[in-house]
Amino acid sequence: MSSTFRPADACPCGRGRAYAACCGPLHAGAPAPDAEALMRSRYTAYVMRDAAYLRASWHPRTCPPTVDLDAPVWMGLEVKSVHALDDDHAEVEFVARYRIGGGRAVRMRERSRFEREGGRWRYVDGDVI
Repeated sequence: MSSTFRPADACPCGRGRAYAACCGPLHAGAPAPDAEALMRSRYTAYVMRDAAYLRASWHPRTCPPTVDLDAPVWMGLEVKSVHALDDDHAEVEFVARYRIGGGRAVRMRERSRFEREGGRWRYVDGDVI
């Protein structure tokens, strides 16, 4: 967690709750209740540069050996849609804004796929659209 981020601060995921009542419990090991909550907690982990959480929440069959957290400064998240495909598969479409260096803000739109296995949601992969 960033040294300037406190549990009472607003959670970066955009739900309008304090980090301690939002993504904080998931980062501490609680299972996400659904794919959207996992996606939001992963966005927050990118903001906080928490590679360990990102790897732990990634599906083992698609998880990369390392996670690069050096470049972007994340600036905001907007969930566009959530589709439960069945009890254990879902897609979340979102737009995340970021900036690299002093450049202009960029909007990245992605449709992410999630799978629940052993009672825990995991990020599988996504398509930038």
